[in-house]
Amino acid sequence: MPETTPRGLTRLAFGGDYNPEQWPESVWDEDVRLMREAGVTMVSVGIFSWALLEPEPGVYDFGWLDRIIDLLHANGVRVDLGTPTVVPPAWFYRAHPDALPVTADGNRLAFGSRGAICHSDSAYRAAAANITTRLAERYADHPALAMWHVHNEYGVPVSACYCDSCAAHFRRWLETTYGGVDGVNEAWGTAFWGQHYTSVEQIEPPRTAATVGNPGQALDYKRFADATMRENFVMERDILHRLSPGVPVTTNFMTALSQCDSVDYWAWGREVDIVTNDHYLITDGRRTHVNLAMAADLTRSVAGGAPWILLEHSTSGINWQPRNPAKAPGQMARNSLAHVARGSEGAMFFQWRQSRRGAEKFHSSMVPHGGTDTRVWREVVELGASLDSLSAIRSTRTQADVAVLWDWHSWWAQNLDWRPSVDHDARERADAFYEALYDRHLTVDFAHPEADLSAYPLVVVPALYLMTETAGNNLREYVENGGTLVVSYFSGIVDEHDAVHEGAHPGALRDVLGLTVEEFSPLLPDQLVRITGPDGSELTGDVWTEFVVPRGAETVWTYADGLTAGHPAVTRHRLGEGTAWYVSTRLAAQGLDALLGWAAEDAQLPSRADLPDDVEVVRRNGEAGSFVFVVNHTAAEAKVPLEAGGTELLTGEPAAGSLAVPAGAVRVVRLDG
Repeated sequence: MPETTPRGLTRLAFGGDYNPEQWPESVWDEDVRLMREAGVTMVSVGIFSWALLEPEPGVYDFGWLDRIIDLLHANGVRVDLGTPTVVPPAWFYRAHPDALPVTADGNRLAFGSRGAICHSDSAYRAAAANITTRLAERYADHPALAMWHVHNEYGVPVSACYCDSCAAHFRRWLETTYGGVDGVNEAWGTAFWGQHYTSVEQIEPPRTAATVGNPGQALDYKRFADATMRENFVMERDILHRLSPGVPVTTNFMTALSQCDSVDYWAWGREVDIVTNDHYLITDGRRTHVNLAMAADLTRSVAGGAPWILLEHSTSGINWQPRNPAKAPGQMARNSLAHVARGSEGAMFFQWRQSRRGAEKFHSSMVPHGGTDTRVWREVVELGASLDSLSAIRSTRTQADVAVLWDWHSWWAQNLDWRPSVDHDARERADAFYEALYDRHLTVDFAHPEADLSAYPLVVVPALYLMTETAGNNLREYVENGGTLVVSYFSGIVDEHDAVHEGAHPGALRDVLGLTVEEFSPLLPDQLVRITGPDGSELTGDVWTEFVVPRGAETVWTYADGLTAGHPAVTRHRLGEGTAWYVSTRLAAQGLDALLGWAAEDAQLPSRADLPDDVEVVRRNGEAGSFVFVVNHTAAEAKVPLEAGGTELLTGEPAAGSLAVPAGAVRVVRLDG
C-alpha cells in the first residue's frame, strides 16, 4: 500500500512551489540558504517544466533537475516532485494540434496559457505517460523524494472539451455507463422534443444549439469530463506506483466552492494517496476567513477526516482578481494556522521566489521582489518557527460538531438552464448556512448525501436539488434513529438523471420532512416576504417561496404576505427518535441563526454563546493528545475559557482557566492529560 504521509518528512510541511528554472543557477545557493533560515521542510518542483525536461521529442535534459534536487537534499529540504503534464511543450502542440481543447461553440483554444488540454486525446495521453515514466525511472529512489505531484489543479481553467475525439470517447463512456442506447434514452428522457436516438453513434457532446438542450445530456457530459480528467490522473498515478513504490501520489485540489466547480472531489479524494489543496482568498466582499475555514473543512472531509496538506496559498496579495489587496500584518500566519487547525499537516505557498516575468509576476511569494528586508519575509521566517513548534499535532484529527451535506453532481444539475429562478444559487446557500454554523462556533464536516451520518447530532442540507432515492432513505433512517436534520428549499427534487421524482415535491425528502410542496413560487428581484412565529416575532425571506402542505409536520413559522400568505414557511417534523426541519424561503443571517438555534436545541448541542465573535476555537485529537486552536480574527484581545490546563505551544507558556489571545493572533494549547 502507498504511504499516506510524505516520505521522510518528520515535521509539518512548510515551503512552496519552487521554480528554479526561472533563475540562473547562481541564485540557487542563496535560495537554499534562505530556505534553511526560514525553516522550509518541503518544496514542490518541476510542475511546469515539461518543455525544459523534453526540449525536443524524445530528447531529455534532466541535468538541471538533478542538480537542484541534489542541492535541496543536501540542505535538508524534501521534494514534492511534479509530473509536468499540465503544460505540454509548444513542439507537442505543433505536432498534435488536436490535443488543444475545443469549446462548445466549436472554437479551438490556442497554445500559450496553461491547462489547455483535450483529456481524450490519445497523443496527449501517450506523451503524458512517457514523461511520467521517465521521471519515475530517474527519481524513484532519490532520497529527497517525499511525494509525487501529478499535473496541477485539474479542472482549472478548462475541464471539458467538445471535439470529435471527445465525442467518440463520450459515446464509449455512455455505452459503459448505460449499456447501450436504450439506457441513454431512458436516463435522458429523449422522448421530449423528439430527441430519441436509435444508435449511440448519433450522440454528440452538448455543443451550442438553437436553444436549451437536454439537461440529462448536459449533466452527464459534466460527469464525463470529470471522469476523463480522473482517468488521466489514475494513469499517471499507476505508473508512479509501479515504478516508485512506497512514495505517495497526490494532485492539488481546489475544493473551495469559490474556486472550482467542475470537479467531483468526493470521487477524486478516493484516488489520491494524500489529499492536498490550494486556497486563495476571494475578495468579493465576503468575510474571507469564513471562506477559508469552509474550504479547509471541505478538504478535510474529502480526505475522510484524515490529515491533509495545504499545498498552495499566498503570503500576501494575489494577481488574478480585479483587485488584489495585500494581507494585513499577521494575516499570513493566521490564515496558515487556521488551515492547520482544520486538519492540514502544514502550510505551503505559491511560490518560493516571486517571478520577474510571466503572468504571475505580481503574485506574492515567500521571497518577494524586495528580498529579505521586507515585512513578508520576516513573517515567513516567523511562521516557519511557529510551524516547527507545532510538530506534535501531526496525525491528529480535527473534531467536528455537525455535518453539512454537499454533492457536486447536484450543484452541476442545479446550475443548468431553465430552473425556476436564476437567483437561487446553491453555492450562496452553502456559504450562508456554513457562515451561520461558523458564527455559532460549530466545527463542520461536509458529507456526501449517501454517507454514514450516525456520528453527527445535527445534519444540514443547504442545497441538494439532486438527490438519489438512496440518499433520501439515508436521511430518513438518520432522523428515525435520533438525528436532527435541517433542509433548505428546492432540495430532493430530481434523481441522478435530473428527472423529477415521482409524486409531489420534494420527492426524495417528502417522507422525512412530513410535507409536500404543491408549487414553487419564486420571488422577483428585491421582493421580500414576511414570516411570523407563534409569539408574533417576524423574519424576512427573499428569492423563493413555496406552497407547503404539512402531512405530519407542524408549522413553526408562517408566511404573512405574498402569494403564499397563510402557508407554512418553516416546519418541524418529529419522526421516530429524531426531528426534521424545513425552510421554504431564503432566510438572511438573522433567520438562519434562529433556525439553527432551534435545531441545535433539538440536537442537544452545547451552546457556545460565551465565545467571542470571529474567534475560532477548533480542536484536534489523537494519540499525541488534545490540542485547542484559538484563532482571533478581530482587532481586540480575546479571552477564551479552557476546559483544562495545558501548555501554549507557540509561546511555551502555561495555560489554564482563561486563555488570552492578542488581536489578530493564534494560540495553540496542548491540554494536559
